Amino acid sequence: MFAVIKTGGKQYKVAAEDTITIMTLAGEAGEKVTFNDVLMIVDGDKATTGAPLVAGASVSAEIVEHSRGPKVIAFKKRRRKHSKRKRGHRQDLTIVKITGISAGA
Repeated sequence: MFAVIKTGGKQYKVAAEDTITIMTLAGEAGEKVTFNDVLMIVDGDKATTGAPLVAGASVSAEIVEHSRGPKVIAFKKRRRKHSKRKRGHRQDLTIVKITGISAGA
C-alpha cells in the first residue's frame, strides 16, 4: 500500500516505514504529524484517486530530525565592468518517517 501526498508545494510517493526529506515543518524531533492532502491511495489492485484530494484519507508520520540541504552558490559576473556577486543559500529541511496510511471511509 502506498499513497501520494502533497506538502511544501511538492508531491511525494510514500509507503509505511519510508523516510523522506521534505521542506521544513514546525515541530520538534519525535513529534507526530499528519498529512491530510492525500492525492491518491493504491492498495494492491485497488487505486483511489481524489478530485483533487481523497476524502477522509490521511498519512501519519513522525519527525526524525531537522537538517539543511547542500549549499547552492549563485554567482553573477558582468564582463569588463569589475562587477561580480556571490551568494550562497542552504534550504531548511525536515526528515520524517511515515508510520501509517489511513484510507478513511
